[in-house]
Amino acid sequence: MSKDCGNHGDDDLRRSCRRLLAILLFLAFLVAIIALIVYLVLRPTHPRFFLQDASLRQLDLSNGSSNVLSTTLQVTVASRNPNDRVGVYYDRLDVYASYKYQQITVAASLPPVYQGHGDVDVWSPVLAGPSVPFAPYLADALSQDCQAGYLILQVKIDGRVRWKVGSWISGHYHLFVTCPAFLVTNGGNGAPGASGFKFQTTTTCHVEV
Repeated sequence: MSKDCGNHGDDDLRRSCRRLLAILLFLAFLVAIIALIVYLVLRPTHPRFFLQDASLRQLDLSNGSSNVLSTTLQVTVASRNPNDRVGVYYDRLDVYASYKYQQITVAASLPPVYQGHGDVDVWSPVLAGPSVPFAPYLADALSQDCQAGYLILQVKIDGRVRWKVGSWISGHYHLFVTCPAFLVTNGGNGAPGASGFKFQTTTTCHVEV
């Protein structure tokens, strides 16, 4: 009798485990279906950034024992939220300029802002980089670009964003934006300088979240 009771208890335990596993699988499937429905309904996309202007005010390279570059650049950057049901909190946005992957200005902080559905925000920070150490090979490349009559800088944005759907607000996500700034001049004398360089065209920025 005791042996039969023991087998009966083992069978009940197995059935309970199977029921628990089935419930867990069902809940996981239900969560996946809900997530898929929310994604298909909301279809969240990255905010879109555009570089509308870049005015080069200073570009001075000292060729002493060590190369030092001083740069002043005012840029106009626009951002648009293309989502119909998702808002964006820009909690931190730091903007700086770079040349061939070397940062040449100090990061300028933009004010935090909330961007609603389809909203557009425009910022025009001044980016300054006084006496930034500059690699010799970059100094040579900069002189060659000026001689050729064109200059390509990158305006970069490093920030943190949150998404808002109804009353729900997500955690923070890292935002990284790269905007190419095409500057051209009618001619150059082989020496770096801000004189004569003009912003060529509005460019679409690459956005990573």
